[in-house]
Amino acid sequence: MSTRRLILTALLCGIAIVVAGGAKLLQVANEDAEVIVLSLGAASTLGDMTVTVDAIAQTGAGTDVTVTMGGVEGADAIEGWRMLAGGKVVAPLADAAGESTVPPRCTVTRTAGGRPCVVRFPVSEGTVTIAYLRAGAQSQWSTAP
Repeated sequence: MSTRRLILTALLCGIAIVVAGGAKLLQVANEDAEVIVLSLGAASTLGDMTVTVDAIAQTGAGTDVTVTMGGVEGADAIEGWRMLAGGKVVAPLADAAGESTVPPRCTVTRTAGGRPCVVRFPVSEGTVTIAYLRAGAQSQWSTAP
């Protein structure tokens, strides 16, 4: 095969890739993505876990989020939580040794009859949005009216 044919073939392949990428971009841009932000106290089921954000309180030690979780026995109760505040997404803080909160800090989940517990995030200001991710799904709660 001559060099000209190879160059021409490469150009045609490149054009085909650009056209396919543009078509996919238009397809994705035309899909309606609905974001649902739940109010405090509203329950959401993600996979086999049912979660509720009951309250969000700003303290000197951080942002305490009171949650109720149930549906899975012995799962890490901190995993999957995120907070959006001040334009940053942050993970929960690690448990502080010897520190107690009422309700208690979240550790593991229970199968039924979830009890309220606290997930602590860093200190934040302004509107706070709390997200929980599990089983490829996400639910969000916000303090905004």
